[in-house]
Amino acid sequence: MIILPAIDLKGGRCVRLRQGRAEEATVYGADPVAQACAWRDQGAGQLHVVDLDGAFEGEPRHAEVIARIVAAAGVPVEVGGGLRTDAQVERLLALGVARAIIGTRALDSLDALAALVRRFGERIAVGIDARDGFVQVRGWVETTATRAVDLARRVADAGVATVIYTDTATDGMLGGPNLGAMEQMCGAVGCRVIASGGVSAPEHVAALRALGCANLYGAIVGKALYDGKTTLSALLAAAQ
Repeated sequence: MIILPAIDLKGGRCVRLRQGRAEEATVYGADPVAQACAWRDQGAGQLHVVDLDGAFEGEPRHAEVIARIVAAAGVPVEVGGGLRTDAQVERLLALGVARAIIGTRALDSLDALAALVRRFGERIAVGIDARDGFVQVRGWVETTATRAVDLARRVADAGVATVIYTDTATDGMLGGPNLGAMEQMCGAVGCRVIASGGVSAPEHVAALRALGCANLYGAIVGKALYDGKTTLSALLAAAQ
């Protein structure tokens, strides 16, 4: 497994939200580019960046910052948040982003997603955020009647190579991932799955690995790193 430190952008700063709530933001730094370089220097081989303002407002808001992160970090960077149109995806990928993460739009328009995959291949990933197994969209403010595993199967059939699965109930809570949901998700699709939500200690990484899911590609870690609950080196060691 790989470990992807998360960099969440809000108002140009590096923040973390508690269970995705905009009103429960903790600011961890005013220089996301410096933070990206710090994670790289500590051994991160990839980074996960979310444009939170983009997710809530429906269009990307941090293109300039993201461009500087990509240029400075020198490692693959996946980015999501507010990517609702082809043009927005094109602009993001033109910045050198490794994977553009489609969220809400994957549910709204499977045909448009498939067209993007035909154009950009593995550079298109889908973020599936769910609570109690049901997909949440538009910055987690709407819960749908669609089951996460059903959406995952549909996007995998559309050719998507990577699904980022976030259990929103565990996100930012430091209590460990939803192992049952992760196992179910990995069993539903043949594409790569990246776990997100609750991963905050080496033993959580070890527990994910112990599931024995060959397509469990990596895990995203945020709040635990920023709060000093664990270190990137410890997580990387557990992932090997």
